[in-house]
Amino acid sequence: MGPMVEIRPLIKSDASRLAELANNKNIWDNLRDYIPYPYRIEDAHEFIKSKESERPTLTFGITHSSEFCGIIGLNANTDVHRLTAEMGYWVGEPFWKKGITTKAIALVSDYGFKKLGLERIYASVFDFNIPSMRVLEKNGFNKEGVLRNSVIKNGTIHDQHLYAKLKNE
Repeated sequence: MGPMVEIRPLIKSDASRLAELANNKNIWDNLRDYIPYPYRIEDAHEFIKSKESERPTLTFGITHSSEFCGIIGLNANTDVHRLTAEMGYWVGEPFWKKGITTKAIALVSDYGFKKLGLERIYASVFDFNIPSMRVLEKNGFNKEGVLRNSVIKNGTIHDQHLYAKLKNE
């Protein structure tokens, strides 16, 4: 049956657990640099507040057995790319290897295709983040290519692996 995983809009009371889980170098190493590290309670409050006005909701808290354990969201593209969105996600380290991310990706993909009318959802993964590639593949995302030397993280140049899933795949 798998883990009891749900996605829901963020709420103010998520802030302390969000800050606790996100203030982890092992998490930050796989995220973009605009996400602060160290991650403070003030950062969590600011992030949650910035998402309150999203209509429709694009950023979700991931829960496992009703416990907040991570973030997943869609970044909607615009103009001629308006039926496409980029997906980003992370799950706190205590929740790794439990099938939670796999289920959260399935839930958000379903939401994006059915509720938002998207045609394509994609995700970019740093070359060293093999577990993230695996959860995308488990959800039917296909590797479309490798963007060579396209990112810098922790002072090192890396490739990005581009994964995508189409509505009718």
